[in-house]
Amino acid sequence: MFSFVLVLCIGTVLLDLFLLRVTAGSHGYLLLVSLASVVIATLLAAFFAQQLSRRMERIADFASRIAAGDFSARIAPVDDRHENLDEISEAAHALDATADRLEQSFHALESKQRELAALLDSMQEAVVAVNASGHVSWSNTVMQRFAPGAVREGRPLVHIIRDPDVLTCVQTALKSREICSGRATSMVPGRIFEVSAAPTPGGGAVAVLHDVTEVDRVEKTRRDFIANVSHELRTPLTSISGYVETLLEDIVELPENAREFLSIILKNAKRMNRLTEDLLALASVESGEYKLRLQRVRASALVSDAIESLAGMVVDSGVLLVEGSVTTEWVMADVDAMTQVFGNLIENAMKYGGAGGRVRVGARLLEGSVEFYVQDFGPGIPSEHLDRIFERFYRVDKARSRESGGTGLGLAIVKHVLMAHGGAIRAESELGAGATFLFTLPCASPPAVPGEGEPAGKTAAKQERPAAAETDPEIAEHKK
Repeated sequence: MFSFVLVLCIGTVLLDLFLLRVTAGSHGYLLLVSLASVVIATLLAAFFAQQLSRRMERIADFASRIAAGDFSARIAPVDDRHENLDEISEAAHALDATADRLEQSFHALESKQRELAALLDSMQEAVVAVNASGHVSWSNTVMQRFAPGAVREGRPLVHIIRDPDVLTCVQTALKSREICSGRATSMVPGRIFEVSAAPTPGGGAVAVLHDVTEVDRVEKTRRDFIANVSHELRTPLTSISGYVETLLEDIVELPENAREFLSIILKNAKRMNRLTEDLLALASVESGEYKLRLQRVRASALVSDAIESLAGMVVDSGVLLVEGSVTTEWVMADVDAMTQVFGNLIENAMKYGGAGGRVRVGARLLEGSVEFYVQDFGPGIPSEHLDRIFERFYRVDKARSRESGGTGLGLAIVKHVLMAHGGAIRAESELGAGATFLFTLPCASPPAVPGEGEPAGKTAAKQERPAAAETDPEIAEHKK
């Protein structure tokens, strides 16, 4: 306003000087008119400046309320929002429209946040979120029940949860920005949790704890039941087999029908006996009490030992068992357990792939592990069965499996034994071209003492033979 009045005064003075020179008279009257003009102009300028100041104050107040989070603030009255009087009014209407959209977006975001909070609170799993520094930023009601009064926003997670497995998973998610899983047993006494921690945008992480105490208890009950029943069946089955064998051997003039019936009884008793043995073996490897006697051993020695230990079965089946490409890389393995693994895989290959006339066993080096393979050249396995053949009692051809005396547990035992070693197993097959079972074992550093870790029954000269090509051409051709 001051600037406006100053400009008005200067303009009036200049106009008076010009008029005085032109008229050369009536000085008093001219000065009086000029003074009146200045006063009137000043009053009008003050009025309009005050109006403008009030509008600017409303805009400033609007901005302050929006900055404070009050998205209901508006500049123009509701009735005047559609009247575009000048530039300031247009700016005010645009700011009001922006505030409307912000308010709608904020309400939608709040609604989604409430829905998410309600959803997480209704979960049976405990959920806790931490920021980049490891302090709690949010937790659901289940998590708060596990630590009443301790789970608060801004508090370090390490002060709330003392379980090392949970803290390790969260730290891994925070530092490496990768999903980490684990199993917590000391967070709540008598409870077991499966933990999954994942990174979140902004550098934080969220951890989900699923209570599997009841599932673990039921699974343990099931394993104990199977083990106990199998153990109790061993004695009567052994007795039945022994008595039937005695009858078949000692009674010379046994009627043909009776001999046939006894043979059927003996066959099924032996099959039941194999089933109980496999059930006991599976219950053992599935239990947490299963212990491995791990030692350093060459991959080539494991392959050779498997082929030699099954020499008798090979002769009886008429299938040729050959050694493919091998590597002398060291692995960590339980020799007895690996003999069982190779035995089950080779026996299956001879039963179901014996039409190919041979079974190939070998090993090759991968990055950080050694991959063993057992390959047959029989009819193969349909692709729809490959993902399920490692399940208990699953058979591709049920009639054929019963004729061969299979129990349907061999591959399940193999899978759990390899999982206990830290390895994995898979199957590849093509109809008419045979099947290949491939499993891995982690590599190990060579023993510090020469000869340490060599499996029994193997000479050093035999185990030190050079490795063949890392990739068997016939295996590569089969995969194609």
